[in-house]
Amino acid sequence: MTDGLIIDDNRQTADALQQMLGVLDLSARVAYGSSAAMEVLGNFTPRFICLDINMPGVDGTEVLAFLRREPRLSRVPVVVITSDDQPETRQRVLKGGAQAFIIKPATLDAIEGAMKKARVLR
Repeated sequence: MTDGLIIDDNRQTADALQQMLGVLDLSARVAYGSSAAMEVLGNFTPRFICLDINMPGVDGTEVLAFLRREPRLSRVPVVVITSDDQPETRQRVLKGGAQAFIIKPATLDAIEGAMKKARVLR
């Protein structure tokens, strides 16, 4: 059973994150970019979402805003994983409804901590 969704336009990053989540006994399908994510989210309600911010086209902040407006997805925990380490970005996504924020490259410890903070793991 697939629990979560990884949204990242970088295939290497997304695939590595999927493997690290597996080490934590979490499974996730991958959407390589925001367009692919919107297709997947049309018929899938994930238990959690790992979201990149800097993506071409619709960026992660717009995806996050969509998730929080959509009743079916509004309570799904979102962990932002991004290379953008600006304090304003962190503040914006946390105010926008993300539960946790990790700077790339993400370590297994950081992912585990974020998943606990988001109450995906205990």
